[in-house]
Parts: sequence; C-alpha cells; structure tokens
Amino acid sequence: MRAVGADELLASLDSPSLIDALATAFREGVVTPLRHHHTLKRPGEQDAVLLMMPAWSGGEGTDAYIGVKLVTVVPGNAARGVASVQGSYVLMSGVTGAPLAVLDGTTLTLLRTAAASALAARHLARRDASRLVMIGAGAMAPHLIAAHASVRPIREVVIWSRDPTNAEALAARLADRAYHVTAAADLDEAVASADIVSAATMSRTPLVQGRFLAPGTHVDLVGAYTPEMRESDDEAVARARVFVDTREGAMHEAGDIVVPLRNGTLTPERIEADLFDFAAGRHAGRATEEEITLFKSVGTALEDLAAARLAWERLKTVA
Repeated sequence: MRAVGADELLASLDSPSLIDALATAFREGVVTPLRHHHTLKRPGEQDAVLLMMPAWSGGEGTDAYIGVKLVTVVPGNAARGVASVQGSYVLMSGVTGAPLAVLDGTTLTLLRTAAASALAARHLARRDASRLVMIGAGAMAPHLIAAHASVRPIREVVIWSRDPTNAEALAARLADRAYHVTAAADLDEAVASADIVSAATMSRTPLVQGRFLAPGTHVDLVGAYTPEMRESDDEAVARARVFVDTREGAMHEAGDIVVPLRNGTLTPERIEADLFDFAAGRHAGRATEEEITLFKSVGTALEDLAAARLAWERLKTVA
C-alpha cells in the first residue's frame, strides 16, 4: 500500500483535469451512502466534527474503486496555528477490496472542493468574469482562486478576511500569479464590484449581503457546513438563481440553504439544479448576463473518490 502525501497530490492533480474528472463522476454516478457525521464536544471552544465518507464506483476490473475519507473539522485549530480540516483517504480495489493507497485527505479535500466550485462556475459564472473576491484567507482560499482562474479569465483577485493580516499575507503569497492580488479592507465594497464572490469561512453570521450584489454576479459558497452557519443573507438568496452540489446534502446540512428553506425565503422548487444535472446536460446554467447566480457546496464522497482515482491512476506507475 502506498502513502501519498500532500506534495505528491498537488503535483498530480491540476485544476482542469480534476474538474473534468468530477464532471465525469457526476455524469456516470458513484455509490455514496449517507456519511457518518459526529459532533465532538470541545471544552472551551467550538464543537469539532468527525466525518466518515464512503463511496465506490460501479465499474469493472481496474475501473472499480472503493474509498473512505476520515475527516475532522476542528475550528479551534485556528488559534493553535493548525489547519482546521484534517483527514486521510483510503483507496481500495473495487474488485478485491485490497488497500491501494492512503492519501492526504486534507489536501484531497481542498483540491476536490475547489474543483467542484469551478465546475459550477463553468456553468454559472459569466464567461467574461475577471474580478474575483475571495472571502476567507484560510487553507481553502488559494485553491479556490486557482480553480476559478482555470475556468474564467480572472485578472484581479481581492481577498478579505476578518483578520486583515491574513488577507495581506495570502495576497503576498500569490504575488507571482498571472492575476493581480490585493487585500480588501471593506468587504461590502469589494462584493459590490465583483464578478465572482467565493466564500470559504466558518462564519455563523452572513458575510455576503444581497443588497451589494451587482447584476451578473456569481456567488460561490463553500464554508458554512452546518445548519447553524451562514455566509449569505436572505436577500442574497432571494435575489439569486440557486444551485447546489447535491440536493440531499445542501438541503440538510448547509445553513445557507436550510435557514432560507425554514423561513420561506427559499422553496425546494427554487433550487434549480445540482452538479448531477449539469453533468447530465439537464440544465443549461446561466441564462442571461444580468442574473445573479448562487452555488452552495457541502461536498460529497463522489468528489473524493473521483479525485483519489485520478491521482492514483497518475501515480501508480511512478516509482
């Protein structure tokens, strides 16, 4: 069994290929039983979460794989200088069940999550979208920026964080990219001038205010992974055409969808499509240049298996 670390994953999984691999997986289908989701009480800090996410493909022979991701989300890690999301991914043969590799689950999660957002943006963001506002400056942010830039002609990136020093530090790290990166002091002002707004935070209060969204904006919400968290307010949801990665996950786990459904701002019928619909060609995506689109991602084991499979296929022949 091979151990695949973060550096190997980063070297083997480029955004365009991973986005295409996710599109194929959503089109062909993968068995994804309900994830195990356990709350871990942490005295003196926000609760942690343990996730166990199994999936297996329906292919035959070398095309068949089984995978399980074990993830912990520990918000208190921010104060420790440690990444909030930690995990491992076990990839097995779909024929024999024998373990093939243990992959760095944290990096796998970052890459596949960013690719899913970019897959949605490929259908929903305006083709000329060039200004990206990134809300949050954590581990997820640079991957989201890179993934969006792989599907749209991003020329300017503005980063906002509750801690301005984090936004400034990330902007400095990305100074050598093809796009111009700066830190923003005023979030609402940044959102008002954005073509794409991407948020990856653990906020429990809305950060994206609907009144500031300009016509034609695409909103990409990646954080707020529990019903108690929110990154957008009701007005943003009311003004937008709403899309999700999976209906089952978003309607039960994502505060940006769950809360508006509860208070009547959103109805199930207004969730127009998910990534299965896009992959199958059942929905055309953006219809006009002026409409606001909103995509909410909570993640699915299908994405993990697709990413792990792509990495394994590329790495298994490398000594």
